[in-house]
Amino acid sequence: MSKLSPSIIASLLLFVVLCSCNSSVKVNAFVSSPRCTSQSASQFDNFRIAATTSESSEGNENDIVARRVMVEGDVQGGYYRSCVRNEASRFRRLYGTMTPPDDSGKAEIYVEGKRKMVDGFLRWCKRADVGLSQKITVADVLEEEPTGLYDDFYVKMRE
Repeated sequence: MSKLSPSIIASLLLFVVLCSCNSSVKVNAFVSSPRCTSQSASQFDNFRIAATTSESSEGNENDIVARRVMVEGDVQGGYYRSCVRNEASRFRRLYGTMTPPDDSGKAEIYVEGKRKMVDGFLRWCKRADVGLSQKITVADVLEEEPTGLYDDFYVKMRE
């Protein structure tokens, strides 16, 4: 029985792992190793492992979606509102608004934009790690139809 090279074993293990994954992550990997001999390299030059799943029910990551996020906790301070504005507008290029918090410590954030960016923003909100030991929790996330009314992300102030 011939001995299998470590690169071939690694390729086979990678193939088994990718085939057994049950996620919606697309993975493309080219398998070639500089340690392969010229004979074995010629056999695997075009060997490609591609693990793709069918389009998820959530849709394309570039679809425009909208979410209404209800947050509660230490949302009265201007620091949290600035962080939300920076995260949504500057870092994720989302549009929408944040209402001023009421006396109960609840606020509403409406965002719309690409699904990938909105999902990342929701993960950021749920992580609730904005610094200065503020405690924020996401009470609810509602799916909305995008309105297209906003050209930036705005933070409303109390009058």
